[in-house]
Amino acid sequence: MLRALIFDVDGTLADTERDGHRVAFNRAFAEAGWPWHWDVARYGELLAVAGGRERILHFIASDATEIPLRGRERLARDLHARKGRHYRRLVDSGRIRLRPGTARLLQEARAAALRLAIATTTSRANVEALLARTPSLSAGAFQVIATGEDARQKKPHPEVYQYVLDRLGLDPQECLAFEDSALGLRAARTAGVPTVVTVNEYTRAQDFPGALVVLDNLKGVRLAQLRTWHASRRVAKAQE
Repeated sequence: MLRALIFDVDGTLADTERDGHRVAFNRAFAEAGWPWHWDVARYGELLAVAGGRERILHFIASDATEIPLRGRERLARDLHARKGRHYRRLVDSGRIRLRPGTARLLQEARAAALRLAIATTTSRANVEALLARTPSLSAGAFQVIATGEDARQKKPHPEVYQYVLDRLGLDPQECLAFEDSALGLRAARTAGVPTVVTVNEYTRAQDFPGALVVLDNLKGVRLAQLRTWHASRRVAKAQE
């Protein structure tokens, strides 16, 4: 039986990447005096690296090799902190919007007494800013909110999902995860959670082996359909 829905945040609950995090990174670089700019295409490439600080370190290693090794970690942490502040200002300005169908599905799930959770490796401050700015994503809607502060390993490692499952006290097969990327799908599936993928412009060309279904968004998807997909996955697993 389906008892809980577990949502990734960036690119899944909301359109945060291209006009949110990417813009915030560029503002952080400019503020700190670095002549770097991640355009839409370059940022798409860098999304293969999970984690903002890790993404900066990867970029330095490939595009700014003149920076001494001993100073890279401190620089990455400084830039990532600046980026977080700029991102939260963007959220406060209302520029970050939910993906189609998300708000309605959350409301339907709550009305049906399904438990809701968040499994993301972005920072808690970023998640709280989004929840505070979006009434349909109020913090009280989610029984468990797991962030980068709760999981040391970034996706595709399943740690954040294992944390959520432990806090919910549920079997992975009693849950349904929502992800937008191959890395997120791997994290959820490694934890044993059946997963719906909603692609975006950055992830559309990725492969999603093991996903229950791959969609453009959740527009038109109703809870009854989710239950059908979830039940069919359980039957398939039982017959293997």
